Amino acid sequence: MAFEIPTDLHTDLAGSAWLLGTWHGNGRGDYPTIDPFAYEQEVVFAHDGRPFLHYFSRAWITDDAGERLRPGALETGFLRPAPSSDGTAGSVELVLAHPTGYAEIWYGQIDGPRITLTTDVVARTVTAKEYTAGQRMYGLVEGDLMYAYDMAAQGQELQSHLWGRLQRV
Repeated sequence: MAFEIPTDLHTDLAGSAWLLGTWHGNGRGDYPTIDPFAYEQEVVFAHDGRPFLHYFSRAWITDDAGERLRPGALETGFLRPAPSSDGTAGSVELVLAHPTGYAEIWYGQIDGPRITLTTDVVARTVTAKEYTAGQRMYGLVEGDLMYAYDMAAQGQELQSHLWGRLQRV
């Protein structure tokens, strides 16, 4: 089944239309301060006709056989096209919130079926673990949504943390 762009999609979202839908798959995580892990993930990019996409992601930590062990990360936010400082198209903002006590503002670029983002602001509650910066890359590869997330946290420099491959469902 081919993906069709919705007729009520706001024109400002044309460059990010390839993200629309529900995606499901698996990924891996690693970082110097934790043990490596596997996870299952569902990501939804939705719209309601206004010039932003609603983003929602939930994950489950899995065992070696892919069975769910417990809930994992949860985040929600809004992907918004934004004019860059020089007025060119392709700039994007992402505003995210996490139940672990973080709120983030990301800026980046859409370049065809690829989005790269870097944090501008990371705010955290007094009970949240130290997390200072991140980079994300999303790309459409052979019809799948692939992504990588690099993180600076717990006194560590920016480095690879999560990566996965999701299929549209």
